[in-house]
Amino acid sequence: MEENILPNPSSRAELTTGRGRNIPRDVFLHLLAIVTLYWTAVSFVALLWQHVNYFFPDILNYMAVYYASGLIRFLVSSLIIVFPVFILVSWYLNKIYKREYAVRESKIRKWLIYLTLFVAALVIIGDLISVINTFLGGEIKVRFILKALSVLIVAVAVFWYYLDDVRRETPTKLAKPFVWCAGVLVLVAVVGAFFIIGSPQTARLMEFDQRKINDLQNIQGQIVNYWQSKEKLPATLSDLEDPISGFKAPVDPQSGAAYEYNVKNATSLSFELCAVFNKPYRAQTDLPIPRLENWNHGEGRVCFQRTIDKQLYPPFSKTNKID
Repeated sequence: MEENILPNPSSRAELTTGRGRNIPRDVFLHLLAIVTLYWTAVSFVALLWQHVNYFFPDILNYMAVYYASGLIRFLVSSLIIVFPVFILVSWYLNKIYKREYAVRESKIRKWLIYLTLFVAALVIIGDLISVINTFLGGEIKVRFILKALSVLIVAVAVFWYYLDDVRRETPTKLAKPFVWCAGVLVLVAVVGAFFIIGSPQTARLMEFDQRKINDLQNIQGQIVNYWQSKEKLPATLSDLEDPISGFKAPVDPQSGAAYEYNVKNATSLSFELCAVFNKPYRAQTDLPIPRLENWNHGEGRVCFQRTIDKQLYPPFSKTNKID
């Protein structure tokens, strides 16, 4: 990314006279480089934390894993876009440094670098404090060690590289190895994320499945409400239609077909709701994630057996009499 090229006399003259400078361009490029550096570092560390949550789950923090897919997709998207922008901007700045030595030695660049060093130092200090605090809080050792190490390694790498760079009159020879190592680590983290959330096609199929579960939950609630209002189960899903509330039984968003509803026993208020799913329900961990109802499913046609408890859901007529 950078080469060890000594500044020529004309470039040194520019440094003292300020001729040939483009201040707005310098501010824009250096700010963009620093912001994309921060964004990349934060996204990378956050993605590593999601890997830790996945492979080393904590029973006390199961919801962080359960709702992690959306966050992982955002972090992967950020790294795919922001990290190459950081590399390209840094490469372009190095080309400018070769032509205009004054840009490399400008106050704008040095202020931003020292700001980066300040932030990295605070992160390192905060990370060490967090390690001790988390340990005293009783978190699983492997989890907090891996998370703390991820923050510490990234912060130390940034601090060491920029501290070495700002001390030199010429670019360091370690720039290219630094970029290649960072690129490999980012690539591994991104590829590893796809093993957690699956491919974009798999994610879309799972979104369809989640939508179907949401629809079935909505229909089930309407069936219970129908029983409480009329003291019987609806014969078909079309009986649930209400022109006043505007409710109409949803259909499968993928096929457009109606969901399957069958009355198993009208006396005991037993019924089933069925749908066709693309993928089996896959909990990201073996944690006992609590649910109000069991909506776990396999692949293909799955039916959910339900029985309305008359004591939990008494008819509205009896409720009104009690009131």
